[in-house]
Amino acid sequence: MDPQFNPWEKQKNMNGNEFSSIWVYLSATPLLGLTLTLAAYITAFTLYRWSGHNPLLNPVAISVALLICLLLGTGTRYDDYFAGAQFVHFLLGPATVALAVPLYLQLGRLRALLLPIVVSLLIGTCVAAVSAVGIARLLGASPATLLSLAPKSVTAPVAMGIAERIGGLPSLTAVLVVTTGIVGAVVGFKIFALLGITDDSVKGVAIGLTSHGIGTARAFQVSPEAGAFSGLAMALSAIVSALLLPWLMALLGFTR
Repeated sequence: MDPQFNPWEKQKNMNGNEFSSIWVYLSATPLLGLTLTLAAYITAFTLYRWSGHNPLLNPVAISVALLICLLLGTGTRYDDYFAGAQFVHFLLGPATVALAVPLYLQLGRLRALLLPIVVSLLIGTCVAAVSAVGIARLLGASPATLLSLAPKSVTAPVAMGIAERIGGLPSLTAVLVVTTGIVGAVVGFKIFALLGITDDSVKGVAIGLTSHGIGTARAFQVSPEAGAFSGLAMALSAIVSALLLPWLMALLGFTR
């Protein structure tokens, strides 16, 4: 046997070469974005599960941080990443529609709470927009930023459409929507506990109205009832916001 031969060094070089080959192949195909997204979320959810579902380790927040580090570290352009990640993006539609199933299971309770839910949606939509825009205006934010903030509590595709319609920046709105969802998922149920709120339907409506899909995912971890009502509030608030926010921003003098 050659005394200079080192099997461990050979294995290390092989592993390095194999990894480099896999990366080169993935970076030239749409599989890159899909692979990175799935790997980041699996890693984030594993950490979340090991922590005992600590809301501070929200899987979406950790996934976003991991993906940003990966893209910056490897010099990967966002357009190249999204060429593959758009397959996951497409599934947002079917996932939203699937929320109708748990909602149907809560149909009897929904009928009993229909009026309070409608009132909550109308008031909550106005308060979410006006409070964010008002605080930002006091802090000296630009008009474009103010209008980008208005739909921050609406699910991302609808929020971006609203922002574009009223003169905001859709890309900034997308960031604000994700940030709002993560914050709501992390602190929302802690606030309910501090306020002594125990009704899961109330928690669900509040979370869905303010924290859309990310908050709804967290609500399902609390209970099926909270998740169902959160999904309902998320869907209805998107409709109400699309109809109400352009008129409300014009009434307040932010748009013409």
